[in-house]
Amino acid sequence: MTETDMSNYEKKIIIRNIRVTDIDDIIALGKLCFPNMEPWKREQLVSHIRIFPEGQFCVEYEDRIVGSCSSLIVNFDEYKDQHTWKTITDNGFITNHDPDGFNLYGIEVMVHPEYRRMKLGHRLYEARKELARQLNLQSIIIGGRIPNYHLYTDEMTAREYVGEVEKHNIYDPVLSFQLLQGFTIKRINSRYLPDDKASGAFATLMEWFNIDYLPKSRRVYRASTPVRLCAIQYMMKKIDDFSEFTRQVEYYVNVAADFGSDFAVFPELFTTQLMSFLDEKRPDQAVRLLATYTNQYIEHFTELAVRYNINIVGGSHFEEENGDIYNVAYLFRRDGTIEKQSKLHITPNERKWWGISEGNEFNVFDTDCGKIAILICYDIEFPELARIAVDNGANIIFVPFCTDDRQGYLRVRYCAQARAIENQVYTCIAGTVGNLTHVKNMDIQYAQSGIFSPSDFEFARDGIVGECDANIDTVVVGDIDLEKLRRSQKTGSVRQLQDRRRDLYRIEWKNLKVDEAEE
Repeated sequence: MTETDMSNYEKKIIIRNIRVTDIDDIIALGKLCFPNMEPWKREQLVSHIRIFPEGQFCVEYEDRIVGSCSSLIVNFDEYKDQHTWKTITDNGFITNHDPDGFNLYGIEVMVHPEYRRMKLGHRLYEARKELARQLNLQSIIIGGRIPNYHLYTDEMTAREYVGEVEKHNIYDPVLSFQLLQGFTIKRINSRYLPDDKASGAFATLMEWFNIDYLPKSRRVYRASTPVRLCAIQYMMKKIDDFSEFTRQVEYYVNVAADFGSDFAVFPELFTTQLMSFLDEKRPDQAVRLLATYTNQYIEHFTELAVRYNINIVGGSHFEEENGDIYNVAYLFRRDGTIEKQSKLHITPNERKWWGISEGNEFNVFDTDCGKIAILICYDIEFPELARIAVDNGANIIFVPFCTDDRQGYLRVRYCAQARAIENQVYTCIAGTVGNLTHVKNMDIQYAQSGIFSPSDFEFARDGIVGECDANIDTVVVGDIDLEKLRRSQKTGSVRQLQDRRRDLYRIEWKNLKVDEAEE
């Protein structure tokens, strides 16, 4: 008798985390499950996967996505009970996700109509419960739809309808199911999801308590999350060789480290100081000669970051790639790893004298002090970039700059302060001073480096953490508080991040690259 191949009969149901490759299927599923409601946008789902991948689940059955759910972590005490879906999800992008929060908040569950008798919704809820246990979260909170309420709006209020469902006198496909999953009703929210016509825009605020929650085992409350920044106002002066440059650089790194700084920030193009001993008068050829020092520059800064145990934003340096010259800022982490960001917007002056090419990729970098971004000088004058950086989790935007007059400097400064306010983020600018008398296009410098905050009660009254005196060889050191920033974003006098009208406008990065690890 031939042995039966059991695999021919297997139909596997797989509950797993959502991947970027699932996004198109999930968008299609949403249109099918909620035909009269706005479906997920691709950029929203990409944001979910980047910010909280372990909180996004899907059901795969016979190589098909037939269900999904999304969630984030919040500290629910920081939100009003009568919140809306847009408020609790930051308009669907979950950039308000708080890894240190106490509550898992479920923002969507859907199951393909053809597979709704297979307990797939139950499996998704169980996956959420298991995640809450693993992360030692206090509870799961949901804003549940009541999609059959539209059948009873002429007979009873939403509160009366919910009461009848609780008594099992009326069946509601969502509320009845959620009650069976162990959720209890806390209140009824009005205007929760305006395009949910079937529910009359009402939602039931419901909670499931994790009985395994251990209040003291997961974290210790921190009143602040301080990060110390040191912006270096670098004196440009003639030097005789590369070793003289390294001595000057190490002096500043040593100063920053002595102050206990987490970041030392150098200015844009400060490596052009090397041109003062290079025997090349043509600016376009001088930058190519300068680019030959790239390896020495990288080796020196990497060694300093590790030896002094400090993260260094290494200003910017001209780098040659495939025959083109780019203005590149490097991040040298204190663990020895390196990242880089090319300047995306090139000034007319850079094109005229040096023939600099524009970069095409924008990055947000992980550090041991949270996520940061680097916008080189002119880039800070384009508000879209800062918005994208913050949407991708950046709390600090570093701005190495090089300006030769007060007007140019003020453009950088005012824009850096504007970005700090409109994005509720810290910005730090570091510029060059002094002069290089025999280097064309780098003859005089103007700077007043500084560290800026949002403008609200939690911060300095003028939004200035610290600033240098103008045009002298010095540094400014200042402490920023990421916990203050987080609280301001959620409960500040104004909440620019939460209050954006994403229903009216959006920013789209046309060449956005997703890391293979996210696939």
